Amino acid sequence: MAKVKVYNLEGNEAGEVELDKAIFEVPVKEVVIHQVMTVQEANTRTRLAQAKTRSEKRGGGAKPWRQKGTGRARAGSNRSPVWVGGGVTFGPNAAKNFSKKINKKTKQKALKMVLSDKVTNGKMIVLESLEIPELKTKKLAELLNKLPVKGKSVLISAGKKNNNLIKAANNINKTDTTGANSLNVIDLLRNEYLILDKAGLEVVIKTYKK
Repeated sequence: MAKVKVYNLEGNEAGEVELDKAIFEVPVKEVVIHQVMTVQEANTRTRLAQAKTRSEKRGGGAKPWRQKGTGRARAGSNRSPVWVGGGVTFGPNAAKNFSKKINKKTKQKALKMVLSDKVTNGKMIVLESLEIPELKTKKLAELLNKLPVKGKSVLISAGKKNNNLIKAANNINKTDTTGANSLNVIDLLRNEYLILDKAGLEVVIKTYKK
């Protein structure tokens, strides 16, 4: 059974904790992780671009010139996609839905794979607690500098919501926060290290051990 080091708020090792192999010892399959990542990115895609088709352009009802005798190519409307200022063929459409669906089981499996990879490579750290008195940016920065994550991108996940923790982390470069019950593949992959408090670890096990 895999183990991970536990640190106190002084940044010192305070023991180890055994991890549930059903969550933290899952063989990694890059194909599954990539599939889930693609779906997650598609579902957060913002649709903004919009181009007008031939039917949506104004004007162009009259034929620009007569069919024969001018020496020019035939033309029926200045809304034609061939013309400058005409409609666009196969242009972007803001109404298009890019969202995708994926099996819930596959989604959870990919998450467990990424968590397992973090543990295997020593990229997951457990803290005894994240209940720092008068938690401010300076206090959190001092704690991170004491841990083996200095200068690296970090995802901090606590067992319960802590607004002070969120505000403090927002002011520190390369530091993100999320709830232990709402971890996702993209956030884990974008950050090199994952920091959980003991309460957060319990929530992860309770949420994803299915």
